[in-house]
Amino acid sequence: MKRRTPVYINILIVLGLLLVVFYMFSQTSDFLSTRFFLGTALISIIVVFIQNAIGDLIENEKFKKLTDAEKATYLADKKIPYFQYLWNGAFKSQSEKEEKDILIDHGFDGIMELDNQLPKWWLGLFYFGCAYCVLYVSSYFLTDFAHPYKEYEQEYREQTAAINDYMATVTQPTLETAVFSEDNVEAGKAVFETNCVSCHGEGGKGGIGPNLTDNFWINQPEKTLFKNVFYMVDNGSKNNPTMQAWGKNGVVSGFDMQNVAAYVYHINQEQAPITPAQGGAAPQGTEAHWEKSK
Repeated sequence: MKRRTPVYINILIVLGLLLVVFYMFSQTSDFLSTRFFLGTALISIIVVFIQNAIGDLIENEKFKKLTDAEKATYLADKKIPYFQYLWNGAFKSQSEKEEKDILIDHGFDGIMELDNQLPKWWLGLFYFGCAYCVLYVSSYFLTDFAHPYKEYEQEYREQTAAINDYMATVTQPTLETAVFSEDNVEAGKAVFETNCVSCHGEGGKGGIGPNLTDNFWINQPEKTLFKNVFYMVDNGSKNNPTMQAWGKNGVVSGFDMQNVAAYVYHINQEQAPITPAQGGAAPQGTEAHWEKSK
């Protein structure tokens, strides 16, 4: 007669499965304090105790039918701590008599094979994997659990909110603190295409507004090109009211001005000398002699 699993082990297994199932369907840990989960857990524990009591009755009836030697062996096994009993069973080797009882003779090929039972830990993992697979597939199709698109949207919203919170509290770059970085060029291009391309044209080649890829500038309040662009975006142009003070008017942030200044510097000083803009507007203003510092 095999030794049964203690009731507390069964309770832990059932509660573990409940935690997995509830989390897969709710996707948060808030269910832990809900009446529905607590009630389900309580009912499950009661069912486990009932099952254990029925198992005790069946075990007693089976025990009465054992021989004295079998009873002694069974009682000796029950005195061994459960986890030690499992450990011993995992590495137990059969006696010659036991091996003879489970020996299979193929007959036709002369091969002798032992018909050993699979280890309990292996069977447990297998059955758990099967149960989890059913739960996972069900929750995937019936809920948003493990759904890549839903998870992406949720993470995107969370990250966007975190960025907005950060931007609302972080110190914005100013004319004095702004610095050029190649890492800001792509972000500056996005700002430029959103706010500046309608006047300055695609790639800054000019249109209603002046060409930003040549070396002639109408406004030159700063000594370096990067700072000059930052100043113009922040304060606007006194010579042309169409060029509004994007920064002072609150349309763009300090980071946006730093980024777009990096982009204009890039197309003017790094890109234009190598690949001059084709079809750009005629130069306006006077030739600039920028200091090398960005």
